[in-house]
Amino acid sequence: MSLFEAFFLALIQGLTEFLPISSSAHLILPSQLFGWADQGLAFDVAVHVGTLAAVVGYFRREVWRLLKAFLASLKGEHSSDSQLAWMIVLATIPACVAGLFLKDVIELYLRAAWVIAATTLIFGGLLWWADRKATQTCDEYQTTPYRAVLIGVAQALALIPGTSRSGATITAALMLGYTREAAARFSFLMSIPIITLAGSYLGLQLATSPEPVAMDAIGVGLLVSFVSAYACIHAFLKLVTRVGMLPFVIYRLVLGVLLLAFIAG
Repeated sequence: MSLFEAFFLALIQGLTEFLPISSSAHLILPSQLFGWADQGLAFDVAVHVGTLAAVVGYFRREVWRLLKAFLASLKGEHSSDSQLAWMIVLATIPACVAGLFLKDVIELYLRAAWVIAATTLIFGGLLWWADRKATQTCDEYQTTPYRAVLIGVAQALALIPGTSRSGATITAALMLGYTREAAARFSFLMSIPIITLAGSYLGLQLATSPEPVAMDAIGVGLLVSFVSAYACIHAFLKLVTRVGMLPFVIYRLVLGVLLLAFIAG
């Protein structure tokens, strides 16, 4: 992998990890357009660490507060922060279970370009519908176990390439009455445990892999994914309350059509 490829792929990962536009749909385009090879396991670990550091860094005050409240709840001290922390844990379970039992099926049958194109279009349409129908009456602190499980199931569906983890969870949260900003914030906070688990799994695979590690590409991937993801989170939270989800819906529909055109060509 050249440093340009590392920069470009890390930029795509950082920008698309937290936007509702599907990172997998974007990462397939360079291979389709330029014939680039798979970036490798070590690079995957690097960009996971970069995006995780970005979301934890951006929400560092909230993360620290939730972590303290979670630990205090284990001693019987309950608060709104501990309730939210437990709801994030609950919302993480469906994706963990689905990943554990369905990972091989997804890798074998659902990584096809036509699947990514179809889910990009379908879930783009669902995001538009949810945004139009959203009542925007509650925030993340009003998350109940019922809501947490439903949003968690949406996160599990995002294991299907092209769905978009943030897109699916924000869509579910909007359908359940969250404000746009609260839906985005809960989605971002939910990403912390799931990215941590995914990165740890990849890290364990890397530790037992004979694959050579190009440290220059790893360094570029880590830095670029961190900076781009951090900037993306900040911009998205500012933008979503003013313009809603329509720009991202339009973008998904255009992207899905382009992917279909590449497949047909």
